[in-house]
Parts: sequence; C-alpha cells; structure tokens
Amino acid sequence: MMTPMADQHALPSDAPATRPGRQVPDRVSLDGVEERWDAAWTEGRTYAFDRSATREQVYSIDTPPPTVSGSLHVGHVFSYTHTDVVARFRRMRGAEVFYPMGWDDNGLPTERRVQNYYGVRCDPSLPYDPDFRPPLQGAEGKSVRAADQVPISRRNFVELCERLTVEDERQFEALWRRLGLSVDWGMTYQTISADARAVAQQAFLRNLARGEAYQAEAPGLWDVTFQTAVAQAELEARDYPGAFHRVAFHRTDGEGDEGVVHIETTRPELLPACVALIAHPDDERYQHLFGTTVRTPLFEVEVPVLAHPAAEPDKGAGIAMCCTFGDLTDVQWWRELSLPTRSVLGRDGRLLRDTPDWLTTDAGRARYEAVAGKTTFSAREAVVAGLRETGDLDGEPQATQRKTNFFEKGDKPLEIVTSRQWYIRNGGRDADLRETLLARGRELGFHPDFMKVRYENWVGGLNGDWLISRQRFFGVPFPVWYPLDEAGEVRHDAPILPGEDQLPVDPSSDVPTGYTADQRGVPGGFIGDPDIMDTWATSSLTPQIAGGWRSDPDLFARVFPMDLRPQGQDIIRTWLFSTVVRSHLEHGGLPWSDAAISGWILDPDRKKMSKSKGNVVTPMGLLEEHGSDAVRYWAASARLGTDAAFEVGQMKIGRRLAIKVLNASKFALSFGSPDEPVVLDPALVVDPLDRAMLAGLADVVDAATAALEAYDHTRALELTETFFWTFCDDYLELVKDRAYGAGASADELTAATRSARAALGLALDALLRLFAPVLPFATEEVWSWWREGSVHRAPWPTAAPLRTAAGDADPAVVAAAGSALAALRKVKSEAKVSMRTEIEHAVLAVPAALRAGVEHALDDVRAAGRVTGTLELVDGDGEGVLARDARLVPPAAAPAPAADPAPAGTR
Repeated sequence: MMTPMADQHALPSDAPATRPGRQVPDRVSLDGVEERWDAAWTEGRTYAFDRSATREQVYSIDTPPPTVSGSLHVGHVFSYTHTDVVARFRRMRGAEVFYPMGWDDNGLPTERRVQNYYGVRCDPSLPYDPDFRPPLQGAEGKSVRAADQVPISRRNFVELCERLTVEDERQFEALWRRLGLSVDWGMTYQTISADARAVAQQAFLRNLARGEAYQAEAPGLWDVTFQTAVAQAELEARDYPGAFHRVAFHRTDGEGDEGVVHIETTRPELLPACVALIAHPDDERYQHLFGTTVRTPLFEVEVPVLAHPAAEPDKGAGIAMCCTFGDLTDVQWWRELSLPTRSVLGRDGRLLRDTPDWLTTDAGRARYEAVAGKTTFSAREAVVAGLRETGDLDGEPQATQRKTNFFEKGDKPLEIVTSRQWYIRNGGRDADLRETLLARGRELGFHPDFMKVRYENWVGGLNGDWLISRQRFFGVPFPVWYPLDEAGEVRHDAPILPGEDQLPVDPSSDVPTGYTADQRGVPGGFIGDPDIMDTWATSSLTPQIAGGWRSDPDLFARVFPMDLRPQGQDIIRTWLFSTVVRSHLEHGGLPWSDAAISGWILDPDRKKMSKSKGNVVTPMGLLEEHGSDAVRYWAASARLGTDAAFEVGQMKIGRRLAIKVLNASKFALSFGSPDEPVVLDPALVVDPLDRAMLAGLADVVDAATAALEAYDHTRALELTETFFWTFCDDYLELVKDRAYGAGASADELTAATRSARAALGLALDALLRLFAPVLPFATEEVWSWWREGSVHRAPWPTAAPLRTAAGDADPAVVAAAGSALAALRKVKSEAKVSMRTEIEHAVLAVPAALRAGVEHALDDVRAAGRVTGTLELVDGDGEGVLARDARLVPPAAAPAPAADPAPAGTR
C-alpha cells in the first residue's frame, strides 16, 4: 500500500487555496499553452522525483524506452498518453511518482538507420580511423545500397550510432514535452550507456555463475540478410510462395515400383543434407519400411526410414525427408532421434562451396559441385532440373502458399544454421522453471485481465531457451574472453571473465587481467567474444537500469519492485516475459505488481499502423494542428487493450472540450470583483439546485476515482466529460442570473447568490482536477487564473466536501430543471426569436418523475427562461418536460435586456 506524502506543492481543497485576486484573461485561448507550461513545469520542477520518499510512498513506472530509429509515430502518442494519465493521477493521489524516460538505442534498427543516414557499413576486420568522416549526412530516408556503403571499423561505426542517437533523442524529448508527458527529465537513461552496459553485463555474469546462462553450438534460426541469429520471440509467420515437389527415393532392398518411396517437399535444394525419411509410427503405409534404408536421389546417400509421432500422415505423402536443417521440425527429429548433422547451408544463405565428405559416389559429388555456392533459389532450380533428368521428379511442381518463419524486421525466410550462441534458461526446456514463470504471470495484475492469456500461451508454447546473442555491432558486448591454445584454437570451455568492479568492458578492445594487448589473437594468447547481446537482453533490465540497481542502491531500494509496466500487446512475449525472467532469476520475484497493456492504432482500413506497412502518421503535425490536449483526449478515449481507430474527428471533439473548459471556467470565475478570492465554503451552499449539482459531482468523483484505480482511464474520462457538458448546458444556464446577483454589492448579496458562487467554485475546483490527467494544459491554464501552485500537484478531489455541501440533495434535480429550461427555449426556437425574449405565460407539462426536481429549481428555471409572468406546472406524460400555451412578450414591448456578464454557451 502506498502512504500518501505531504506535498509542499499541494493545497487542500478545504483551505483558503485561492489567489488573493483573480487574473482571468479577457480572451481565453489554447494558443501557446504547450510551450508556456512546459517551460513553467521545468523551471518549477513540478514533476521532479523526491528521492527521500520511502518505498511505501513511491509509485514507480517502468516507462517503455522508445526505439531511437528516426521518428515516433502516432501509436507512441497513443500508448504513452495512457501511461501519463496514470502518472498524473497517482501523483495527485499523494504518491511520489518515479517516472523516468529511457531511450532504446542499441540493436538492429539503429544500425540500419546509421547505414542509410551516413552511407556506411561495419566491417570489424578494419582498423579504427580517428579522422573518419562519413560520406553522407542524412540520406533523406532512402535506403543506401550495400554496395554503395563505405566499410568502416566497428569502433567508427559505433561512434556514428552514438552520434545519431543523440540527435534522435533530442527530437523525441521535444515531442514528449509537447505532448505534456509528466516525466522527470532529470532522470533519463540509454540502453547503450556505460551504466546500462555495466548492468546488462553484471546480470549476465551472475546468470552465468548460477548456471542460468550457457553457451552451446546448436542449430538455430538465422537471418541471411542481417547475418545474425534470431530468437523464437522475434519470429513472424508469413505466407510465402512455394511449390511441392514429388520426389522418388530408392529402397536399397527393393526393385521396380516396390523399390521407390515418394516424398513431397518444398525444399528440394536440401536433398544433399537429408539424414532420414520419417513417418508416423501408426501409419500403416510405411510401417514395413521402418528399420530399412533408402538412397537419396541425385546425391546417392543411404539414409534410414524412421518413425516419429510429429510426422503428419495427412500432409503430402505422409512421409517426409529430414534435412539438417530445413525447419524446426527437422531440428526436433534430429535431436530426439540422434541423427547425424549434414549441414550444407552457410550463414550467407548459399550452399557451402566445399563438397561434403558424406557424398562418396562420383555422381553424387559431381551433382553437388554443380550447386555449390549457389543461393537456395538457384540451387533449387538446378536440383529440380537434375531430378527431371534422372526421372526422380514425379510430375511438375505444384504451386502452394506456405507459412514460413521470418525475422520480424527481415524480408527473407529464415534458415536454420548451426552456430555457437549464448542462451538464458527461460523454461523452454525446463518444466519446473516453466511452471514457476507461469505462476509469476498469475501473480501479476494484467490490465485488461484477458491479456494474461497471451502471457500464458507464450510461456506454455516455448520450445527452447532464450537465445540472447546476436552477430551485430552496436549493442552490449558479452563480457567474455577465451584463451587460445598453442595451436591458436579457441578454448570455449575456459572463458575468461572480468570482475564486477571492472564493468563495463568491451572484449574487442579491452584486455583481460593477466594478458597484454599484443597477445590478442595469437597462439597462447586470447580473443574476445565477438557477439553482442540481443536488444531484449538489455531491455529486459529496464527496472534495474532506470532504478540504479548497480550504481545507486539507495534509489533502487525506493523504487523496486516497481508498480507499473505499461507496454504494447505485441511485446508481451518479448519485453514483458523477458523482464519477468530476469527479475525472477536475479531477485526472486516480479519486477512490478501491474502491467497496463495498450491496444494498437488502426488505419482507416482497420489495419495496424506500423512503419513497415508505411501507414503511420507522424504526431508533431497533429499536436500543432489540434493541440496536445485534443490529441491526448483522443488517446485517452480508448481503453487499455483495445485497438483504436486513428480519428481526427475525435481530436476535434477533444479540442472543443478543452476550449469549453477555458470558457466555462472564465464564466464561473466572472462573478464578483476580480480582487475577491473565490470562496470554497460548503456551508454557503444552500440552494436546492446547487446542492443537487454538487451531489451529482460527488458521485462522479467517487466513480472516476474507482475507475482510475482500476486502470480504466476511459471510464473516468467518460463520467467526467458527461457531467461537464450537463454542467455547462443545464446548470450554468440555470444559475447564471442568480450567481450574477443583479448588480448587488458584496454586502448585499443574497444567500442564494452566495450559494451559487460557492457551488460554482467547488465544482470548478473538482472538475479541473478530474480533467487534469487528460487535459494537462487547459486545466493548468485555468488553475493559474485563481489558484496557487500547479493543479498537477494539487490533491486529487474527494467527494467528502461536495457531499457536505450537497446534503441529501438528489442529483436528478439538475436534469429535471434542464429539461424544463429546454422546453421553454424550444418555444422560442420554434418562434424564431432570440433566447432573450421574455415569456409572459407558459404551462409546463412535467412527468411525475421530474416534478420534484423542477419545483426545487423553479426560480432558476423562471430566470433562465426569462419568464416574467405566470409559469404553471401540470402533470405530463413521457420522459421530458413539454411547454404549452406559451405567450411571448412582443419584441416592441420587451425592455432591452442587460448584457450577460459572460454567456455560458451551449454544447
């Protein structure tokens, strides 16, 4: 439980919190509010975190660090607004909010951007050039062909990455400030900073010491374009065109048709890598073949026919060739059936140039030499041509669409290549650990709750440990060196590790203890691990990086475990799960108590907005055109976990609401002398209509507070907005004459007028605070007209003072009186006369349910409707009030009305 802090910025609503005088502008406007208030918040340190707060007083947020790769899009605005609403609400509820901002600036997106921006590519074999100047300074968003990119050393490349990310971060911060994020800008971090590298390396070394991290040479998914291994969490299944080829294998113990076994494959180019034919153990068609051998076509290698339950009898011929490796099923068969490894595909996506030693016949070796070095596409064509020539292709290939694994950022199907990689245990091969991580998921509060199923499905479907190494350049290097034996061979079984006090280290340039720099790469010397950590292996430690786990243990004790992880639904399997894994392994518990999951932004065709689809909208133009409060209103109108359409129309509604807050507030503050403070005294509220309005507002405060506590910002906004429009359309119109006081001096004000003014002040005080998390600029602007400090450091409104003022009043009085006023105005509208036209007589037919409410507010109805004569109430039917027998004062006979002090306006 959080203990509310005493806040030096906050002023309790029952204290004399108003300014000595009011400074309401003659003309209200939203123009320039973003720049003005951002500067004021920065100067006043409005959102600065007070690190003297205890953990019980702190509400800490594991803010998503956006990927620094050129520009943000409107989807970021959408989800980050949701987080900011939570932060502002919790701050007003009395918590000291730890709300940092990070920049995720390592990994592939940054590398690709640097390659295109500067026209370079990394070649680790090249020496560092301290005087290097890149050939380009911005390629206008266009991709630069690899052949045209200038090769540079890894150190030069990393320096360019760091230079560009600083520029991007500056632009990102400017946009976040424009949006009004209440971040403490004195607490930012980078996932590639020295501190972040040290945290990631320290966590890895501890994983390694406990046996949770390990290195293995094994088949894994490989992207041939980016030349890196890919983890299961980064896969994306896409449709990919292919063709089934019916291919004949020849039995070594049979002749004629009995000696042929047909399989169907979409990867005939992998025939030289075939190690077995596999069918389901219950498939009667092939049971007589189990234990026998067949010979591969073209390459003439004898392979066994085996049984495995993962074979699919109803797919193709029901029997499949297992190659090392064509897909993940091949890996499963290879591992569980202890099959040999006969890999022919290299990391570059081409068949190996050296003829494999398992091809022993002259014909088989000649066939391979004809495809060696070819891409998989060219090798496939050559193999199919050979099968036609030998008669082992039964019919022509049949076109098909198949689901194929892609790297989420890649555009070519992934291959499976055997390589040495680092892994962290995540339950993929450990049932006990998997169950423990599922239990962690059940402990975590998901908002909305149904998102928990996505976590459970992901953990339950894991088929391997977390591959955390990448063959890239800009990232956190593994803090590992290896000794070289006298023959210059790498001793992977004897890694050299630094002490935690030496971190961060870069094995490509730093020298391990006990060695000298000239021993690098020579027999008897050492070599550094060439790989970097997957970006998720660093991002999974954002609570530790932001909270100062390594560098600031005092801060860490005050903010960890954190309260909230806000994030997108598509990275539950990556960021959320990996963070749970690292926290469980290092701290023995969850990294946060709750997770708020945002939905996606959809374009007009109901497709997810993403940079890869080219359908994103950049947000700065929207913020400038509609105003930040308007864009925030659109974002806050969507519930967590719900996809939302990109709607400019909703932003226009939000801008109208923000402007209405200014206008209605100006009206509410227009009574009395500008030098008089607004009196917030519940005891002054005596009129039934005023009490009814405050009773309704008290209900809204209770309901909106409960909604925000449950992470339902949309419900809170709906309740507040609905009340506010009724407040403007009905209450303000009804009460303005009474509040104005007919020109009486302060000493002559009636109790009814004082009641109206006090009610207006109490309502405005509460409404501004209710709207503050969503409309921070408009509410701060109004607050400055009459209150001290910032509305965002004021306490969240409570219903108690409102209920004290309301007594036992019925909120329905306002709606009933509003219905009566609407009936009178309808008469004037139908007569096409001014709303200021007086009525000398009218009969109101009032349904029984509304009768008491209209009677309680009859004087205000009469005044607002400008009824100068009789106003009779009779029983009516239906749901609303109807006006009958109304007689208007002829225009010539009507005296010139006094000007309203400030028209409340209508919706």
